[in-house]
Amino acid sequence: MLETKLLILLVLANGFPILADSWLGKRNQPLDSGYRWRDGRALLGCSKTVGGLSAALLFTPLSGWLLGWSLAFGFGFAIAAMLGDLLTSFIKRRLGLASSSSAVGLDQIPESLLPLLFSRYFMPLDWSVILLLLILFGIWASLLSWLLFKMGIKNRPF
Repeated sequence: MLETKLLILLVLANGFPILADSWLGKRNQPLDSGYRWRDGRALLGCSKTVGGLSAALLFTPLSGWLLGWSLAFGFGFAIAAMLGDLLTSFIKRRLGLASSSSAVGLDQIPESLLPLLFSRYFMPLDWSVILLLLILFGIWASLLSWLLFKMGIKNRPF
């Protein structure tokens, strides 16, 4: 049951920004405000937005609370997930990949591994469970991304 709840929270923490970006549309502002790193590329890219980050930080704690954890745990989980997602975007920009481009593994591992490592401080999680959740999250994230694309919420199926 613990693993199922963590998987649900991972999917939600990383899904709320997508929903917020779809809902806010052009009113949403990029987190990096168009800032360019010393390599001349965007710091994070236009797909990392104030609205997306805000949605994750607001709704993940509430979701965690509904799943039986404290709001503080949910907030920490959201921060860890978003740090992983921002790290991924930063790395992808340094590699010359466009914003919202697909990088299998890189797109899923940091945004799921960091919150799972955070969770280890509050609950018993061995490495086999973490590995299983990383794999399951990768599968669910891919399926959900395709579904959100088919529903018109995402512009790309990845």
